[in-house]
Amino acid sequence: MSDTKNRIRLGMVGGGMEAFIGAVHRTASRIDDKYELVAGALSSTPERAKQSGQQLGLPMDRTYDSYAKMAKAEAARPDGIEVVAIVTPNHLHFAVAKAFLEQGIHVICDKPVTSNLDDALALKSLIRETGCHFLLTHNYTGYPMAREARRMVLSGAIGPIRLVNMEYIQDWLSGDETGKQAEWRLDPERSGAGGCIGDIGTHACNLAQFISGLAVRELSADLHRFGAGRRLDDNAHILFRFEKGAKGLLWASQVAIGNENGLRIRIFGETGSLEFAQEEPNKLWFAQIGKPKQLLSRGGAGFQGQARLPAGHPEGFLEAFATLYSEFADVIRKGETGPVPLPGIEAGIDGLRFITAAVQSAQDGGRWVAV
Repeated sequence: MSDTKNRIRLGMVGGGMEAFIGAVHRTASRIDDKYELVAGALSSTPERAKQSGQQLGLPMDRTYDSYAKMAKAEAARPDGIEVVAIVTPNHLHFAVAKAFLEQGIHVICDKPVTSNLDDALALKSLIRETGCHFLLTHNYTGYPMAREARRMVLSGAIGPIRLVNMEYIQDWLSGDETGKQAEWRLDPERSGAGGCIGDIGTHACNLAQFISGLAVRELSADLHRFGAGRRLDDNAHILFRFEKGAKGLLWASQVAIGNENGLRIRIFGETGSLEFAQEEPNKLWFAQIGKPKQLLSRGGAGFQGQARLPAGHPEGFLEAFATLYSEFADVIRKGETGPVPLPGIEAGIDGLRFITAAVQSAQDGGRWVAV
């Protein structure tokens, strides 16, 4: 356990009562005992903000009804927060991040970084000006076997890459979904230009680039809205041209009935292939030309990745988030970066460029667009 006096003082904007992702971030921040939540503006509704603060045991004088008030008040305190976690709908990310960065407070932001590319580029300039650290929680890069796949690719285990296939399919929008999550995720004013591609397509694209080490150069997109009256895509088929001549494709869907959180990445090289599936995160398929296909397990022979639990004890979604939180704590406290790059503002900009290019391509009949 870490020294409690040296825990990083964490604040949170959004993530109040019944908010799924807020609870995920709070849990992740505590798994390795490097943070302590001490303040929050947990809802834009004053009464809900107060109730949420009480529910979490926050002092009333550090439970705010406005992120702007919170940023100024916490910056003025000798014991004020050192980092803020932003878990609001997408359209608020930029304004909230800007308010805290201007006060010299580090930022952890749920993805996407902002709802449009111009805001993301402006945020990059502000991060550079303030010298603050910024983490974007592309949590799937925290899975041990995703990191092991990256290590194997970079070591040459499958040879030069030919194909990068991505799939992220869910079914929660297959019907006439009208809940709170669907309400803002399908609203371009709050979600941005991408629906399915912004919500889950960016995760698949980010993880594929993380594992392969290759950047996307061009794409051709077919975006579709199957749900009646929807203004944003709920299904996408996208072709990619990566650097170094590699080809790729993505199927992202939230109307694929029978699928829960089917994120899968397959990388094919000249001499072998790797396959990682988020729903089986402690396994990794490895094939070499002319040899039997192997199922590698976390903690098995040859595994060189990081894990906090003994072999046979699965690490999953929350632990992947916690890995990012833990490594970001070391950046803040010690200036130390971990063994793999953490997703930051550049990953956020890449995601917005992907969304922008996909929308442009789809609007123009699927023409190839530079990313």
